[in-house]
Amino acid sequence: MALSTTADDRVVPSARRRLSVSRLPDDRLTGWLATLAVTMLAGFLRLWHLGRPHAFLFDETYYAKDAWSLWHHGYVTNYVDDANARILAGDLHGLWKSTPSMIVHPEVGKWLIGLGEHLVGMDPTGWRVAPAVVGTLMVAVMVRVARRLTRSTLLGCVAGLLLCFDGLEFVLSRLALLDIFVAFFLLCAAACLVADRDRCRARLAAAVPEDWRPTPGDWGPVRAMLWRPWRLAAGVCFGLACGSKWNAVYPLAAFAVLVWLWDAGARRSLGVRWPRLRSVVADALPSFGYLVVVALVVYVLTWTGWLLHAGVYEQHLSHNQWGPYWGSYLRHDAHGFLPELWQSLRSLWHYHQDVYAFHTGGLDNATHPYQSDPQGWLILNRPVGVEAVNGIQPGHQGCTAAADSTCLKLEVLLGTPVLWWGGAVALLYAVYAWVGKRDWRFGFAVVGVVSSWLPWIPNDDRPIFSYYAIAIIPFTVLALTLCLGTMLGGRDASYRRRTWGTALGGAFVVLVVLNFAWFWPLYTGELMTTEQWLDRIWFRRWI
Repeated sequence: MALSTTADDRVVPSARRRLSVSRLPDDRLTGWLATLAVTMLAGFLRLWHLGRPHAFLFDETYYAKDAWSLWHHGYVTNYVDDANARILAGDLHGLWKSTPSMIVHPEVGKWLIGLGEHLVGMDPTGWRVAPAVVGTLMVAVMVRVARRLTRSTLLGCVAGLLLCFDGLEFVLSRLALLDIFVAFFLLCAAACLVADRDRCRARLAAAVPEDWRPTPGDWGPVRAMLWRPWRLAAGVCFGLACGSKWNAVYPLAAFAVLVWLWDAGARRSLGVRWPRLRSVVADALPSFGYLVVVALVVYVLTWTGWLLHAGVYEQHLSHNQWGPYWGSYLRHDAHGFLPELWQSLRSLWHYHQDVYAFHTGGLDNATHPYQSDPQGWLILNRPVGVEAVNGIQPGHQGCTAAADSTCLKLEVLLGTPVLWWGGAVALLYAVYAWVGKRDWRFGFAVVGVVSSWLPWIPNDDRPIFSYYAIAIIPFTVLALTLCLGTMLGGRDASYRRRTWGTALGGAFVVLVVLNFAWFWPLYTGELMTTEQWLDRIWFRRWI
């Protein structure tokens, strides 16, 4: 059957050709070796002197101890008052009280921190090794997803290097906080969705004949598209992200809408009429199961330790009357597997109500010296000081300051400025490329940034911190990488364009690395003179 033509006599490609996706580079071995090289570099930087300083930094005082308790009890207990000093001195006996702790964040990140403590030891290296490994793996995932998006091993490595040399990702990879786990699982989920998009379109193209012409009632292939293993993996990753911190639910919702639009676009390419409405039934309903239902199941399973010990919380909270419902658990005790399971799930729901009340009302009117407005996160409006040792006198601890000056050690959660400021510009172009040029890849990056950033703005009436933006930076890096790819041009680009694109892109990457090196003392808490510190504090708001 002959292909139809447009008004200007151009041949309309077949449905199969319209759905075809460009092949990944055929340098598979080179791609994996390059990924390994970038990942090893990231791992070396993140593991270097990981145990320094020998102290609890910032919120490590909560998560490191919570993780140790989870690993030993299955739930979090309160600690004795001098627990920090005893742990740092190597005394791990008699640390726990008998009462459970009212934790306010889910448990996946703490379980992973506890795994590191179990394998390495209950010391700074032990509670930081899991974040370091996850931060390193995050770079590896970045290389692979950028390679898939750009169909270029070179650009995949560029994306990995940019993430490797981001100061915020680097410092969070060396602290026992939860946010690095959220960012990692969100990036993994997004990478799975990109792989699913490629697989989906390839299967759709294979499911229709070369000369297929849809009738008004055709939906396109449906049954062949029900099994989506990559989408299932994305649901698992979203569940683990939400199981680290609740703010991951916003990217879950945003990407669920985005993949529905992707599926509808694929059916529109086949010529299906009313593709978005038909895709709601054919694709969105199964997608809801893969993403939302699977994520919910995984999330509940991450609370298994809590569920198995729900009675401990019911007993404790009933006596403290956190909520009006807790007392009922002592008056009506359940017996048998299913009744006990139902009661544990019910008490877990009530526990979530109390935690939600804490986050939405318990922090009203609270302040913190390092809190920041989320509107300015993309331009690094307010970094967070993690550790500070001031007033080190000349001649002490290697201080080489002049006699009338002092030295200090300061560790700061601050993104690499060149990377973040360049990323803010790249995101503006990404919006244009998505809307104006209909390039779905830029839309993928924009949705990742917007869903990880904008939901914080309505909550700026309580202390929130710029390091929450760690979930933003992977998608900012992707937008930057796509912009660099646009500068290079396609395979048919002129030699002049590719030369200038390579020079400008390479110069930007070098500037990011040099900028990271300049701020290295702030990222690692190294000894600086006051003058060296002031050279790196570019704005008053950074103090």
